[in-house]
Amino acid sequence: MIWAIVNTLFLQSVFISSASVSSKFSHIYKPSRMGTAVFHQSIGTHQSHGHLCNSGIHQELGKSSVRLISKAFDVKVGLSKGVCYSPGKRNLGVIRASSSQTSVIDHVSSPSKNKESDSRKKPNEAALILIRHGESLWNEKNLFTGCVDVPLSKKGVEEAIEAGKRISNIPVDMIYTSALIRAQMTAMLAMTQHRRKKVPVMLHNESEQARAWSQIFSEDTKLQSIPVVADWRLNERMYGELQGLNKQETADRYGKEQVHEWRRSYDVPPPNGESLEMCAERAVAYFKDQIEPQLLSGKNIMIAAHGNSLRSIIMYLDKLTSQEVISLELSTGIPMLYIFKEGKFTRRGSPAAPTEAGVYAYTKKLALYRQKLDEMVH
Repeated sequence: MIWAIVNTLFLQSVFISSASVSSKFSHIYKPSRMGTAVFHQSIGTHQSHGHLCNSGIHQELGKSSVRLISKAFDVKVGLSKGVCYSPGKRNLGVIRASSSQTSVIDHVSSPSKNKESDSRKKPNEAALILIRHGESLWNEKNLFTGCVDVPLSKKGVEEAIEAGKRISNIPVDMIYTSALIRAQMTAMLAMTQHRRKKVPVMLHNESEQARAWSQIFSEDTKLQSIPVVADWRLNERMYGELQGLNKQETADRYGKEQVHEWRRSYDVPPPNGESLEMCAERAVAYFKDQIEPQLLSGKNIMIAAHGNSLRSIIMYLDKLTSQEVISLELSTGIPMLYIFKEGKFTRRGSPAAPTEAGVYAYTKKLALYRQKLDEMVH
């Protein structure tokens, strides 16, 4: 099953039109219809949640069952039709998507209750999982990758699966990933290991037809799905004219100091590329605008992205300075856990820890979630 996912994801090109990418970078990404079709058929992800129709998207309140409680959520997703960094004006469409999500720890509640008054009674607590994609084929070859859409290596596939084992007891209500295949592969492979066995389903809101064609008509299927949003603003930083070059050969050509400055300085970009500062501007803005509101509502979020886009987000979460962030290293395929509560982010996991027990210091809510998972199995 896993290799079927890998093979089809390898063929898939991201189902986002590159129409809004500036002409300067439009050559970087060209979608493949055949790859997209194979991906849709093989994974069986009819990429959407909620009831969609030509006139718009309708939101419904969920149903309750003996154990699993369905909750409706309303998420605003800013979708750019581009893939890589566009220095010009971007045309971002804002849509609404409704989806049914389940939780094994929520109490049964009536849909008619005022949710705002409920939220005042107790502060929401949410888990935020950050995962840098597993090793890519160009990581393996020591090449600058940037926004080039390169899949995972065999080691990267194994790293993604191992990451999934580490988060198998952490609730995930929604997944955000970049528009690049290596991050999407990591998210999908990681979720194959989750104990809830929900299926990650790509949301396609790039056109009215895409929304209409990707409807899910089974309420039961919706309850067993996790919406996945892919956005180019979570992409790796664009390395410009370094993309595809061997890192050692580039150092020999330009000098180690110059290459180090391009790679590790905060505000010095490589030729025709992005600096970390430029990457942070788009990644952090997207996090604040799209992801943080979901955390505020109590949704548990996983982000599968890249070294520099995640470093940018961690800079925001941990309030790091520009000097501190340039020394931050993230290993491929190692998840990091944050708890969001009362408007504050607290890091609860260390990427260096070898076991789940070491990585995740459980909160009471997470401990109860794991207990419920154990009860469901037994």
